Amino acid sequence: MKRISKKQLLLAAALFASALLLFLLLRPAPLPVEAARVIRGPLQVTVEAEGMTRVADRYTVASPVSGRLLRIGLEAGDPVAPGTILASIVPPQLDAREYREASSLAGSASAELNAAEARRRQASANLAQSRLRAARYDNLYHEGAVSKEGWEIARTQAEVLEKEERAAISAVSAASFRYEAAKSRFDRHLAMKPVEVAAPAAGRVLRVYEQSERTVAAGAPLFDIGDPATLEIVIDVISSDAVSVRTGQLVSIEGWGGGSIIKARVSRVEPAAFTKTSALGIEEKRVNIIALPERTDPRLGDNYRVLASIVVREAPEALKVPSSTLFRRGSSWRLFVVERGRAVERQVTIGLRGAFESEVLGGVRAGQQVILHPQNELKEGMRVKVQER
Repeated sequence: MKRISKKQLLLAAALFASALLLFLLLRPAPLPVEAARVIRGPLQVTVEAEGMTRVADRYTVASPVSGRLLRIGLEAGDPVAPGTILASIVPPQLDAREYREASSLAGSASAELNAAEARRRQASANLAQSRLRAARYDNLYHEGAVSKEGWEIARTQAEVLEKEERAAISAVSAASFRYEAAKSRFDRHLAMKPVEVAAPAAGRVLRVYEQSERTVAAGAPLFDIGDPATLEIVIDVISSDAVSVRTGQLVSIEGWGGGSIIKARVSRVEPAAFTKTSALGIEEKRVNIIALPERTDPRLGDNYRVLASIVVREAPEALKVPSSTLFRRGSSWRLFVVERGRAVERQVTIGLRGAFESEVLGGVRAGQQVILHPQNELKEGMRVKVQER
């Protein structure tokens, strides 16, 4: 057998080293990926939406009459008690034609009142006479001096006259009211007397609609009054999400500027939806969810914008992965697990799905590394290099 020379061994070693070096230089570099661990812990499924604060017991005080609103001294934030005078409104004066018309109407109403008084007096006199006649007929009937028919006619006539007197009294009252209403229209002194607007309940002035003196119409809003401590949160969510919201569910309020998270509970789901146009110009059916905070912060006022998270489902101890690790292949959910520096594709069964985490019912175990945001070029068995997050 021919012996291999030392020179041949060195040549073979050099060829092997060259081939190995060429392989190492030409093979694909590991794909850099980010990874996270499969862990156990609490998982919540939430409905995220914007909302606003609203004073629960809110009163909008409006002008009861048309006229000139005197300058308002109250400002937003001022406390008020029930019956506190909030504003004064001077009704407009009558012009010459309106004054003559009102004077004539008042004169007519006065005449109607006098006529009604005369009819009442006549009815009272007739009733008194009829009662005396009925009393005499009653005595005579028991003595047998008059017939039963005559006795019944006397009693019936007295009853009819009693009803006529009551009707006459009511007519006098109605005529008196009409006279007072007509008289107030032409009484210039009364017309210049301000109409005072009082606070309906205790609280604080939330908003002043008209600060300066100006002419207002009847029904024009003047103030918003309420207690800022009785805040509620109004959250409008898409109707398809609202069907999973129930009374008593936990709500986390954040993004209001105070830094801390305010806890609240769902108190009411409004039964009717409304149409709202989104920022993308799409019409959506949305539903108002009303939540009551467990505590209120004095810095949080009426009509403030907040971000709300409504917990609709939760699991205290779930095997979970970041939702960004999951992708669909056909009808199944899949993810990539890092094993010995290579990506291994696994089919998994998904349970609860939260905004950032999802429950895994099978396919992986706690502690395994899973790849976040799997790239399109990532394939089964490909070498990967996990980057620090």
